[in-house]
Amino acid sequence: MASIRPFRAIRPTRDKASLVASRSYLSYSNKTLKEKLDNNPFTFLHIINPDYKKSVKTTGKEKYKLVKNKFQKFINEGILFEEKSECLYIYQQTKGNKNYTGIIAATSIDDYNNGNIKIHEQTLTKRKEMFKDYLQTTAFNAEPVLLTYRDNKTINLIIQKKIEERAEYEFTTTNKVLHKFWNITNKESINSITEEFKNIKDIYIADGHHRSASSSLLCKKIREKNPNYNPEDNFNFFMSYLIGESELNIINYNRLVKKKNYISDKELIVKIKEKYDVCEKTDKFYSPTDKYEISMYLSGKWYSLVAKERNYQSTSESLDPSILSKYILAPILGITDEKTDKNISFFDGTISLSVLKNKVDSGEFNVAFILKPIDIDSLKKVSDNNEIMPPKSTYIEPKLRSGLTIYNLENK
Repeated sequence: MASIRPFRAIRPTRDKASLVASRSYLSYSNKTLKEKLDNNPFTFLHIINPDYKKSVKTTGKEKYKLVKNKFQKFINEGILFEEKSECLYIYQQTKGNKNYTGIIAATSIDDYNNGNIKIHEQTLTKRKEMFKDYLQTTAFNAEPVLLTYRDNKTINLIIQKKIEERAEYEFTTTNKVLHKFWNITNKESINSITEEFKNIKDIYIADGHHRSASSSLLCKKIREKNPNYNPEDNFNFFMSYLIGESELNIINYNRLVKKKNYISDKELIVKIKEKYDVCEKTDKFYSPTDKYEISMYLSGKWYSLVAKERNYQSTSESLDPSILSKYILAPILGITDEKTDKNISFFDGTISLSVLKNKVDSGEFNVAFILKPIDIDSLKKVSDNNEIMPPKSTYIEPKLRSGLTIYNLENK
């Protein structure tokens, strides 16, 4: 059972939606971020970076207060407004020939706490606490947690009927992605969707583990202070984007390593052969296709590496990133903590092999490991079995925009 509900979104006026909505601020380089802030007075990035013109930046709770004030200023200036009635929202991205269409709703934190919403990624306590403090001060969600579920015909029919109408927002961003947005105000449609989700047993987090975990922490803190809390109050929910699993696009993450632990290329291949069948390839670029196969680019040559091990204790251990870590990165290259080691970098599969090849050829890195995308069934098995995937196992699309819908954690 999944409990979702409509909410009164705070969102941009129709004429400013394309200007307000932004990628996650972490995805911008410092140079690009400055250009956006200097040239677009409406971007949501101004809310997240309210002190960007100051030479000395504020941090922590003082920074979060400035964020809250800037957010309120956007409302006061009419850039953002609050919906008059509770709605569900349909948001669609079109990237090339691929459509991503899902529902933006408020999702129960209790479903997250009791395991109805399942995770596959480990969260960092320090980061969760930071996000919790941020939410407590700013009192809003600005980017939905990406959730996925088994495709549902009833929900799909309601969505298909609605998107035949004129979109509330329709704009194309500079990365050539078309964005469309509809608000569902019809109570019968809202009730049908919320009732249908009650019949869906399992929901999976595709992206947003720290955001959901921090929402849970804040909810717990508020409940502890007020044991007689109202379970319908906004803080008991977080904003989510729910999309059928067939529409997700799970992309691989490749690994590039800066050094080989001071061993020669020949020694590296000899050591890899202890755990992998190694075959040199003559292809200009080589991507793995077979089960347990990855590819490697080293000193101008491509290799196919097929793991010899076939029996694993868990689904997570059987995935390419785990096998690579266990048999090459840690014992041979000395990379034991992929989250912190500066000698390894991760590049998602949208970045071409020619770019990765050039990074090795130029000497910026010594070796590249190319992995296959992890399929949705494996992701679900990991979640169902309470396992955790290795860092940077999946790059999942769609990548959502911040500021298109904002969920108020406070009740008025």
